[in-house]
Amino acid sequence: MSHSLYDSMWLSAQVDINNLINVELPKVPPKPEKDKVAAFQKFGSMYIKYILIFKRLDDCYDQIVHPQKRRLLRHIMDGAMGRILELKDEMVKLEILEFQYFDDILADTKLTPSDIEIPIPKYFLTENAKTIKEREKLLGTILARLGPPDLDKTVGEGPAMTTEEAVQMVQVHERARQGRLRTKLMREIRLQEEREKLAHLRVPPKIDQDTAATVIQKIWRGYWQRKETAKVRADELILLGMRPLPQPKPKNTDEYHSKKIQDKRRQVQQQYEREYQEALVAVKDRLREVEGPDMQERMQDQIRQWFIEVRDAKGKFPDFPDEDEGGSLAIFKQRQEGEPQEDDGKKGKKGKKGKKDKGDKKKKKDKGKKDKKKKGEEEDEGVVMAPSHYVPTIHEGSKEYAAMWKGRNELMNFQQKHDIEIIKDDKRKEIEDEVRLQVDSLMREELKNLKLAVERDKGGKGKKKKKKKGKKKGKKGKKKKEKDLTAGKSIESLYEELVREGVIVKYPKVKMAEYEGEYNYLATTLRQQGIEPMPSLWDVREVLKELCILPLGSQSVHEKSPHVKSLLVTGPRGVGKKMLVHAICSEVGANLFDLTPANLQGKYPGKKGLEMLLHLVFKVAKAWPPSVVYVGDCERTFVKKIPKTDKTDPKRFKKPLPKIVKKGMKPEDRVMIIGTSKQPFDAEAKGLCGMYQRIIMVPRPDYASRFVLWRSLILRNSGKITDALDLSSLAKVSDGYTGGQLNATIQQVLTERRIHQLHRKPLVVNELVGPLAKIDPVYKEEEVAFQNWYMNKTPLGKKRAKALKGDDEGDGKKDKKKGKKKK
Repeated sequence: MSHSLYDSMWLSAQVDINNLINVELPKVPPKPEKDKVAAFQKFGSMYIKYILIFKRLDDCYDQIVHPQKRRLLRHIMDGAMGRILELKDEMVKLEILEFQYFDDILADTKLTPSDIEIPIPKYFLTENAKTIKEREKLLGTILARLGPPDLDKTVGEGPAMTTEEAVQMVQVHERARQGRLRTKLMREIRLQEEREKLAHLRVPPKIDQDTAATVIQKIWRGYWQRKETAKVRADELILLGMRPLPQPKPKNTDEYHSKKIQDKRRQVQQQYEREYQEALVAVKDRLREVEGPDMQERMQDQIRQWFIEVRDAKGKFPDFPDEDEGGSLAIFKQRQEGEPQEDDGKKGKKGKKGKKDKGDKKKKKDKGKKDKKKKGEEEDEGVVMAPSHYVPTIHEGSKEYAAMWKGRNELMNFQQKHDIEIIKDDKRKEIEDEVRLQVDSLMREELKNLKLAVERDKGGKGKKKKKKKGKKKGKKGKKKKEKDLTAGKSIESLYEELVREGVIVKYPKVKMAEYEGEYNYLATTLRQQGIEPMPSLWDVREVLKELCILPLGSQSVHEKSPHVKSLLVTGPRGVGKKMLVHAICSEVGANLFDLTPANLQGKYPGKKGLEMLLHLVFKVAKAWPPSVVYVGDCERTFVKKIPKTDKTDPKRFKKPLPKIVKKGMKPEDRVMIIGTSKQPFDAEAKGLCGMYQRIIMVPRPDYASRFVLWRSLILRNSGKITDALDLSSLAKVSDGYTGGQLNATIQQVLTERRIHQLHRKPLVVNELVGPLAKIDPVYKEEEVAFQNWYMNKTPLGKKRAKALKGDDEGDGKKDKKKGKKKK
């Protein structure tokens, strides 16, 4: 793909951004929307538009090679990403639900679920590839040094074998080996004898050439016609969607060639980035050499002129502004604005105070107005969109794009390398600031000498002015610094200690796309009929992208977007909770800290040991972001009573972990605590829900998701999908089974021997149904128990239940009023 294609793609995205900005920043403030459905439709349509823009910007950023364009593109892309998260948060608050459904909006806009699937930006891994590789290498080195786990424990286990038993075992195996060789030899002898007999029985054929040719033609035409008929039938089934498309060889596909081109463009990006960094240093040095002296001379002349003007106006030389006030920059601003030059900073300060007083009065007036408005709003409630942190960022980026890159003639820059003139403009500002600091120090000395000379001429003694003392900070402002328990140790040594203790673990690389599921197409229809739909696996995947992956992958998004510090993923056994944690870590290249009670048994005992453990974990996690702190079976921390046989002591995290979530994690720390639970109803709801800010319930897969899972899991385990395998029936029969159970069944059936037989003996439903029937499914009652727990115990579930109850009561009252009127 060409440079112009991605430029045009960026241009189309900017057109859509400008349209959205006009909606987001209207000239007249919008009125509150009383109808919640209309408000949701508005938020949902904007959310979908931002996703479509974000997808295009991600493709552009991944493939555009111009280093200066990429910086602006990244700025706008992060803004769009943050705005998506803000809109999602607005919709969650509006509907009081973690999952939103847009099937009606998709039908109106002629879009498919794949169009609104949130992409994971590729730069999360590509731009941090070096850091991730170094961490993986360090982890691998430490693990290799430690050797296989529990090696000493396994040695010498089990009863010792006597000499007689050992000899007997050797004899059995040797006799079996000899028997196999003898059988093979006898088979070869028998086959040889049969071949010799057949050779004696063979006689030359008694048939003329015409008859032979006719027979050959007959057989060939029959074979060819059957083959053509089968091909036509297969094409028809593919057209009707009843058979999957044949899989071509990977190297012959357009996707393969496209991927190769994309990889080459990424290599060019790296090369151009290196050249750009070198150019930044070279251009700055050159400008400092050539233009630096002129800048210094011009500034000195301007400041001297200011000295003379103030002396003529006031009869004495002024005081030079301090660095805190901007130094000579404050002087230049005054001269540009045409304000009267002050002899010292006092009048300026008075002016500032006056402005502050006016500002305070305005604020008080505004507060009064707001209070009046609040009283009115109580009577007239409505939905108003909260102010955004990211719309100004997007707007600023759009303006810069319009000023710098839109319509720019780049015919002479076919290779899309950096623009020297843009670098010069940026570096001139930097050099001006550096030169100004030097000039300020020189001019302060010069002013001091001038004042001394004037005083000497007058014959008066120079009175030394008292220096302004810095304001002492009151004790109120001071905060107690937390004690650093590992002050003298490096992060590398702390990392190694945590790896040695098994707290930092190596996780399997899993893509979020591997957690497969189908979109829920009937959610809105069910809601209209008063039925609350269960989220699909597709919905779960998308929500976790928004809550975990996007904030952890980008620092700017994490700092300003709605901050989620802790997350609970709950659901029945086998739904893929741990796989989701591994996928989150894999997509952003995060460190994984395992604080599961079973993993920490016998490690860091006592109160001081626990304090040290948490200090180490969060110090390393914050120093080397992004990081995920994983707590498996987290409900055990908040269980009322622990069995005496349980030696893991899970309740020791009950107080310190919630305290860290509330006070120890700031928006700039890209760290998230993720807990998983298959029995959340065993825990105290108050403690569990207080610890985890957001709770995501993963349901059993529905029919559509099971159909997708069977297909993908069979192919992933080296199986083949043929007409003999009825996936629709298999998905229907496996109702109640989770993805983990389906995967275990497939692995049990598709052994190495069975895989080799697939070309002549295709896989059929009966082979999979037998092993599947031996596994206990997740029954409906268990899923209902999870739903009841979520609606009755979690904060969001309670609010949702209350809202639904309120709506029902409101509808009932309306019906009663209508009945009275009729009477």
